[in-house]
Amino acid sequence: MSAPAESADPPVAWEPLTPRGVAAFARAPLSRLLIVQFIVAALGAAALVWLLHDGCFPTVRAAIQNLPETGAIRSGRLDWPGNTPQLLAEGRLLAFDVDAGHSDQIRSPAAVQIEFGRQSIRIYSVLGLGYLEWPYPAGWTAPFNRTELEPWWGAWEPEWLAITLLAGVAGLMLVWAFLATVYFLPARLIGFLVNRALDFRSSWKLSGAALLPGALLLAAVIVLFDLAVLNLVQFCLLFVAHLVLGWVYLVAGQFFLPRTEPAAASGNPFSSGQTSPAANRVPVKGNPFAQPPDSAG
Repeated sequence: MSAPAESADPPVAWEPLTPRGVAAFARAPLSRLLIVQFIVAALGAAALVWLLHDGCFPTVRAAIQNLPETGAIRSGRLDWPGNTPQLLAEGRLLAFDVDAGHSDQIRSPAAVQIEFGRQSIRIYSVLGLGYLEWPYPAGWTAPFNRTELEPWWGAWEPEWLAITLLAGVAGLMLVWAFLATVYFLPARLIGFLVNRALDFRSSWKLSGAALLPGALLLAAVIVLFDLAVLNLVQFCLLFVAHLVLGWVYLVAGQFFLPRTEPAAASGNPFSSGQTSPAANRVPVKGNPFAQPPDSAG
């Protein structure tokens, strides 16, 4: 058996940017990991809110302003008083159009195109992977006109941003807890193979901390994508890379943990260790062949 060798003063866990910093969370209190996870989750959710506020919501407002004064979706069909196809609004990230028959006459260079047809809605991607289509729910009535949607969106837009922020933070914390629960057994196995002082509790904390560098990368990628520094293909590649980065830090962080030390061996009668001469002396009983000592005078 081996006993973990831990110093009295483990390193302070405060940054999840380096393998050494990630490894420090394995020996830190759980509360420290949760605090840092909350900060990183807030940054990630804030990046998503910025993407919606700056890249998507202006296009939504423009599309609503270009709707007619009457129109609705009733009983699974779009009631559209104007001619189609018609482009409602177009931005770099998002585009909206109305095409009653989905005739494919409008193709936008936006990252995502949402098209309203007579009986269904289609979502296209600039990646050219086809489209997703959903029929309008039967028995569902929704306004599809500027008169009703413009004040509704104006009132709810700030609320949608707040909901996104709160849901993003809570969602990331829950996802990280779930992934750490999935990763901690492989992390413990890796620690055993490389002879590191890592129990199941510290494996879970190490797994949770290893996810944070990828989350910070994704937050930066979202902002760069909104600023048009990255295109959609680059965004997708970096999204996959942020998932792989968690495993890289999970393995690399192991080498900044203390090694296990062998426990002190118990006494071995066959060991070659030296013993004192006194320990080797065996008391001898009286010898019947020994000559008795001279008696005193």
